[in-house]
Amino acid sequence: MNKAESLRIASYLDFLSYQVAPSLREADLVVLNTCVVRQSAEDKVLGTLGLLKGLKKEHPNLSILVTGCFVDSNIAGLKRRFPQVDFFFKPGAYPELTNWAQKQGISTAEQGLLRYARNDTWKSPSPCAFVPVIQGCNKFCSYCIVPYRRGREVSRPLEEVVCEVKGLVKQGVREVILLGQNVDSYGHDLPGNPDLADLLTKLNNINDLARIRFLTNHPRDISQSLIEAMAFLDKVCEHLELPIQSGDDDILKAMRRGYTVEQYRKLIHAIRYHIPQISLSTDIIVGFPGETEEQFEHTYSLLEEMRFDVVHVAAYSPRPGTIAGRKYEDTVPPEVKRERFNKIEQLQANIATELNSAYRGKTMEVLVEGERKGKWYGRTRSDKLVFFENKDDCTGQLVKIRIEKTSPWALQGKVGYNS
Repeated sequence: MNKAESLRIASYLDFLSYQVAPSLREADLVVLNTCVVRQSAEDKVLGTLGLLKGLKKEHPNLSILVTGCFVDSNIAGLKRRFPQVDFFFKPGAYPELTNWAQKQGISTAEQGLLRYARNDTWKSPSPCAFVPVIQGCNKFCSYCIVPYRRGREVSRPLEEVVCEVKGLVKQGVREVILLGQNVDSYGHDLPGNPDLADLLTKLNNINDLARIRFLTNHPRDISQSLIEAMAFLDKVCEHLELPIQSGDDDILKAMRRGYTVEQYRKLIHAIRYHIPQISLSTDIIVGFPGETEEQFEHTYSLLEEMRFDVVHVAAYSPRPGTIAGRKYEDTVPPEVKRERFNKIEQLQANIATELNSAYRGKTMEVLVEGERKGKWYGRTRSDKLVFFENKDDCTGQLVKIRIEKTSPWALQGKVGYNS
């Protein structure tokens, strides 16, 4: 979501004739888009604000804007703490950015942001574009700060999303990734209650759009109609991110996740039954307050059983203002969190090595996203990262690649033919 919002802000500034500065020291305007989902992320924000404070002393005309989840409702408090910042605005609050730009005497600001807000044309630097479809979250998981910073769920009108995607496709975008803190809740607050399956069906009919993905999902909201739509619609990719967070029922209850391990297990089996070629990713939090060694082993055993393609693991980090931050003491020592973190990472590396080795010798369709260190790269429909060499620029093309080498994190191969 932050990447999507950063791209839109950059596109808007582009429209106002700003140019990207080679470095912070050469910039007239810095927009800091922030994340505070974990302490490490917030520490980076604070460090960068300190750096910018020093830069502003050297260059008093530097304008500093801050947005993202660091910006809470207490704007006045933030201004007192960080006087070097010229303007704070909440995530997605583009009209507020318009007002700031107008006050700076930018005459085209309102026109530019109106274009931006209508989503007629914003520039995607990649053939794969992020498209937010729902903002906020109603779940209030006990560890999560998002509902407090981004608010309750608000869906974008279905036709507005379709219009934006059509505009992106005209630019050359081949793949869209629909975004939401809880994307499966899409549409429940709209007239007629369209759901994510309805939106996928509409987008599937857009000519020249090759692929559709969506994230992040919540196990409580994955419906049978959505599973069937994924299985039926040819442009919807065979990949799903479905966070479990813990493999222990008591921890899941303390996290306020709203499902049991067995319910999650049945959901995975149903998805794999309808979409046998699906690749699955999940999220895990280790060291949640009170997590015992036995409870951690339940999580470890579940990952051994489920054999996910990708596991994103994080150590629990207390977030002030959350339910867990108020209710539970952070009792698991940092060294225990690190040990559990490392055990899961090693387990997943072994599983991913085995799963990816099955692709060796197979030919796979790859949507080329760009070039990195002399090699082209892109992803398969199942979200496998693939690198290959080719003398011609093939960005945005669907290329057939024969896989020759595999690792836990990526595949490498040689080009066949493209489309």
